[in-house]
Amino acid sequence: MRLYIVRHGETEWNKKRRLQGQVDIPLDEFGRTLARKTAKGLAKISFDVCYTSPLSRAKETAELILEGREIPIIEDGRIIEMSFGEYEGKSCSKDGWELPEEFHRFFDGPERYTAPPEGEDFADVKKRTGEFLQELYHKKEYQDSSILITTHGAALAGLLNNMKGKPISEYWGLGVHKNCAVTEVQVTSGIPEILSENVVYYDDKVESWDK
Repeated sequence: MRLYIVRHGETEWNKKRRLQGQVDIPLDEFGRTLARKTAKGLAKISFDVCYTSPLSRAKETAELILEGREIPIIEDGRIIEMSFGEYEGKSCSKDGWELPEEFHRFFDGPERYTAPPEGEDFADVKKRTGEFLQELYHKKEYQDSSILITTHGAALAGLLNNMKGKPISEYWGLGVHKNCAVTEVQVTSGIPEILSENVVYYDDKVESWDK
């Protein structure tokens, strides 16, 4: 089984550094451009199936990558973005910060992060993304398949945290992946091996999340 895990293309809220969470913000035109360029980078991969978050920014990313191919796209709520509850829509940019100071733990101390009302913490996201992976690893019909997975920054980090077997204190690993970055994983007998991580197929400048 070969997995190609992709963070969705850019949105207007990404550019403004607003917390999207589970708000259904669509791709902007630049985000669609990144997805189309990623499609060219993955054109030689013979995908058998795609799993996507139900949110439109992830689903449209999948549709653009697979445009012109007859590949089933399956929505799975376990790879939806982390819920930020009442923080959704607020800015986390350095210049326009609209959140409590303790929200800095989200990036700097995830093991100490406390979810806002109606939000999730990192253990919640790690649990559901881990359950998604375990189910996928053991699907007999996909053992020799190439699978596209389109998801979100925090959810993708949860998938990788599970694969690496790391504690929540190391949840972010290499950091928030770039929009439309691709991570390739080989799964053999239920054991994942990350072959490459956070690879992009475009030359466009996309600001990192620490700006």
